[in-house]
Order: sequence, then C-alpha cells, then structure tokens
Amino acid sequence: MPALCRDCLTRFDTGVRCPTCRSPRVLTHPELFDLSIAHMDCDAFYASVEKRDNPEIRNKPVIIGGGKRGVVATACYIARIKGVRSAMPMFKALKLCPEAVVVKPRMAAYVEASRAIRALMDELTPSIEPLSLDEAFLDLSGTEKLHGAPPAVSLARLIKRMQDELGLSGSIGLSHNKFLAKVASDLDKPRGFSIIGAAETDDFLRDRPVSLIWGVGQVTKTALSKAGIRTFADLLRWERNDLSARFGSMGERLYFLARGQDRRRVSSHAPMKSISNETTFFDDTAELDILDGHIWRLAEKVSDRAKARDLAGRVVTLKLKRSNHSLLTRRLSLHDPTQIADRIYRTARNLFDQVGNQGPYRLLGVGLSDLSPADSADLTGDLLDAGAQKRTDAERATDKIRKKFGADAILKGRSLR
Repeated sequence: MPALCRDCLTRFDTGVRCPTCRSPRVLTHPELFDLSIAHMDCDAFYASVEKRDNPEIRNKPVIIGGGKRGVVATACYIARIKGVRSAMPMFKALKLCPEAVVVKPRMAAYVEASRAIRALMDELTPSIEPLSLDEAFLDLSGTEKLHGAPPAVSLARLIKRMQDELGLSGSIGLSHNKFLAKVASDLDKPRGFSIIGAAETDDFLRDRPVSLIWGVGQVTKTALSKAGIRTFADLLRWERNDLSARFGSMGERLYFLARGQDRRRVSSHAPMKSISNETTFFDDTAELDILDGHIWRLAEKVSDRAKARDLAGRVVTLKLKRSNHSLLTRRLSLHDPTQIADRIYRTARNLFDQVGNQGPYRLLGVGLSDLSPADSADLTGDLLDAGAQKRTDAERATDKIRKKFGADAILKGRSLR
C-alpha cells in the first residue's frame, strides 16, 4: 500500500515507521497518490498566531475574545480540553478555564499570517478557494508533472513549510470532492492529515450523523430529526423527489451528499461578500449607553478588518436579537463605499435609533457588505456633515499611531462604555 512520511516526505510501501527518518507520522492509503481535492484548515489560527508572537504564553491556555460580556472568538487546544468553545460566553469560558490568558483579537496580525500562508499555497496551484483567513480548498489536479510529486506529497510539504517558515500548523483533508475533503480535515485535528477515498465513501458515510454536513445547524438538524433522518443511512432511504418536496433546495443537496457526491468546483474567483462582527451579552440589556458602546466597538472591528484587507463597503447592516430570540435587521446603502469606523458607527447608530429601543437585547451585530477595493472608498465625504472629513483624517492618523504603538495606544471614550 502506498505510504508517505509527513516529516521527511519519503515515499515507500506500507510501514509503521518511515524507513528513512524513523518517524511514526506516516500516511498510508490505497488512493494516497490518486486524490487531488484538498481542504486546508489552520489549527486554532488566532490563538496560534498569538502564541507564535508571544512565547511567554506558548504553553498556556489562550482564549481570543474580550470582556466579560463578550464571547470566545477561538481558543487554543489546551483551553479546548477544559471545554472552552468558540461562541461560548466569556464568563462561562473563564469558569471552565480560570487560568486562561485572554487576548483581544489582532486582525491585522491574522491577515498578515493568512497572506503568508496563501503565498505558500499559490506556489502549489492557482485553484485556491479561500473560505476564511484560516482555511481554503485547493485543487491540485494536473500538478504532479509541475512539482514532480503527487498532490499528497505537495500538501504534506505545504504543512511542513507552514510550521518551519511561519510557525503555524494546519490540518489537511484529501478526497475526491470538496464535501469529503472538508469532512476529512476535521477528523484528526490538530496537525492532522486525513483521507477519504472514492472506494470507501459509502461505508465511511453510512452511519455518520447528518450534522457532519457543512451548513446543517441545529434548526435543520431538528427538522431532519422530525422526519426520522439522523444519519446518512436514513437519508439514503429517501427518494430524491421526496427530499426536495419536504426540504426544498436543501433536500436536493442532501440527496447527493448522502451518496458522497459533490460536483462543485474549487473556485478561485469567489469574492468575499461581507465583513461583520457581533457580540452576545452576558445579561440582556436595554441600556442605551452600553448598547452605544458596543455599536462603536463592533464598527471599529469591522473597520479594522476592512482596512486590513484593503476593502470598503457600501451597505451597513445592524443586527439585533431580542430576549425572545426574535431578530431585527436593518441596513442602509451609502452614496459611496466606506471603511471608516466613524462612518460605519454613525450609520449603524442611526439605524438603531430608527428601530427604537425595543430591547432588552441579547445580541448586537454590525456588518459591511457590497464590498469593493479600498481605492474607491470615502471619496466624496458626507456633504450634510461638515465635520466628517476632519473625523476621517483624525481616524487615519490614529490608525498610524495604533499600528506603531499598539491597538490600545489611542482609545475613544465611547469604547469604554
């Protein structure tokens, strides 16, 4: 059976250890050198960047987030062992892992690391479809002649270079389509490399829960459960027309995924559609000063992400979730794109005022969409606001100071509410 050492990249026949370097990190699979669709997912990306940049916290549990009212953005694997999970309220995370080091997100650092990883991937193939800063699909079909090695070897080399050159680790899923590659990348994290071959697809999926399907959240899972569908084997008992009649377009998708079929291509032209950030409150609140402070902080985070990616957006969105879980969403299209935190904040705050305080609220979110390159941003200013240009100039100057001396070098008073 084909085998590959993940440490020295030696190819050999089946064995428990590499015959060259004696490493036990060996991949063996009948289709190891035949598959070419991959999903690369960094391991606890934000936390890994923080640990790389600050060796003092390298062996400590790290939570990326902020504030007792906030939620966990991500956590390192040490914290995850204690039960900490993404989107968990911060107070609960700290109760599970009181010794954790809490670090505020540094989007500029994460974007820089993401670009460095992307540069390594670009050397392998032009067919890359990013899903976020820390994960992407890759299609390495036809690259064996170029690199003198099958896709599995190129992918193992990619992960090795990420560790050696960037100090970051990742996990690989390799299969014959995107759906299964994404599933495979989650099977053995961190530092995993998992393979789902065409010949084993049916047996692999049959007894797995339908929640394995990307996009099947709690609501869809409940709807499927009411129809008696809990596993892929349950899905296989349904006819295609019946699934479509019961679940619409989702039913059509489920029919094919139940059989391990996914015809989607890896698309390198899928643009980012929006940038958003939201926070869930520890206690539901209707207090205006607290809500205003959160609107500013969220607008600033959205602005920072847009600036880091050299993007601007023309549509500002405000999202509110009330204590009964009902959602209120409002959006406004601007005359020209923006990436300025002050303008995003003022637009979101106006949307909040139009809604009226229908709280208490349990969640607040701010977003920016209809994205375009930043060179088209904030060209005309606000003709109805004489101070807008001065505030924009002040924000640009503040950005330069924060970049040189740190994110907390200058803070607005409203951010402390």
